[in-house]
Amino acid sequence: MATSLKNLSDYDIQSVPKADGMKFGIVVAEWNTEVTEALFNGAYNTLLKHGVKEDDIIKKYVPGTFELTLGAQSIAEFTDVDAIMVLGCVIQGETRHFDFICHGVTQGITDLNLKYNKPFIFGVLTTDNQQQAIDRAGGKHGNKGDEAAFTAIKMVALQESLK
Repeated sequence: MATSLKNLSDYDIQSVPKADGMKFGIVVAEWNTEVTEALFNGAYNTLLKHGVKEDDIIKKYVPGTFELTLGAQSIAEFTDVDAIMVLGCVIQGETRHFDFICHGVTQGITDLNLKYNKPFIFGVLTTDNQQQAIDRAGGKHGNKGDEAAFTAIKMVALQESLK
């Protein structure tokens, strides 16, 4: 569904299980920091709202969106988190760079989900311009970081329910 038809921060709070005891990694791209820090703040505050302790949230930075995949893999290999969110922003430019970055990160995160059998949540904005990114990082369309956090909680709960 197009973001313009839905607020990324709107969700049925009752549909999100309690997250007490869950641990999360969040990898944040430093490129487009105004946007990515807003995404992080949304994710972080949503996790806290659902019972995650501050000590159970690991935040790491990578230089750009392309590096999110390796950053997420490193968290999976060297920590005991239940899920990992990647937060980045790629804004369309004049070259095909946008396409290569978006494809690489999307495929990389998909591969990590399957390789580790662990939720890796795609919180990357892929927009035509800066304003669209701002609108989706706490602006008029809500915050993709909120969406990443409640998705991560739901996916951890799903896996726990199947054990």
